[in-house]
Amino acid sequence: MPLLELRDVQARYGQTTALHNVSLTVEEGRVVAILGANGAGKTTTLRAVSGTVRRSGEIVFGGRSIDRRAPEAIARLGIAHVPEGRGTLSELSVWDNIRMGAHIRRDRRAVKSDYARVLDYFPWIEERRRQQAGTLSGGEQQMLVLARALVARPRLLLLDEPSLGLAPLVVREFFRIVRELNEEDGLTVLLVEQNANAALGIAHHAYVLEVGRVAVDGTADELQRNESVRKSYLGY
Repeated sequence: MPLLELRDVQARYGQTTALHNVSLTVEEGRVVAILGANGAGKTTTLRAVSGTVRRSGEIVFGGRSIDRRAPEAIARLGIAHVPEGRGTLSELSVWDNIRMGAHIRRDRRAVKSDYARVLDYFPWIEERRRQQAGTLSGGEQQMLVLARALVARPRLLLLDEPSLGLAPLVVREFFRIVRELNEEDGLTVLLVEQNANAALGIAHHAYVLEVGRVAVDGTADELQRNESVRKSYLGY
């Protein structure tokens, strides 16, 4: 059974339909990328999963329908959404941002071990823990938001345009960590990304959206060999 399935999902903002019968599958322990131009519906797809946009159709997570669940209830099921634009709590300290990731959890002893796990991935957080989050660099803020999401111990991580506005070296490091989380911890990831080369470099499967519809999907290798995808999204 897939961890996540979208079946004929539609989503709208007011009178504007942003998704038209989108269907996709995310197998547990895999990285799945959603590619496409601006306005294709990539971000809306993640919002449909996390319950932050009006949607219809069927969304199944871990064998349960989550169509009618509120965003907080969806988060409690084990879906962590890292939105576009980083979303740090800029007035709080670095460590208070991390602690906010655990606010939905009740297993306090396990939370402590997850704090240690996060510091293994991001050792700089320990020495910057009292620093105001808003004073971090863009790359550090993106890493902080990822760390905060990991403290929630999600079964599924939704990442929305994590490379946006970051230097190439920071992008490579970010995706290296995501790959490591997937390979070593088995974390399932649904990734929205305009940097198609970076996304396909860590993804197992990918979907290309065009104006709210799935235009093509396949394994990452298949899409890298697909001439129309290469010309439109990979630049060669």
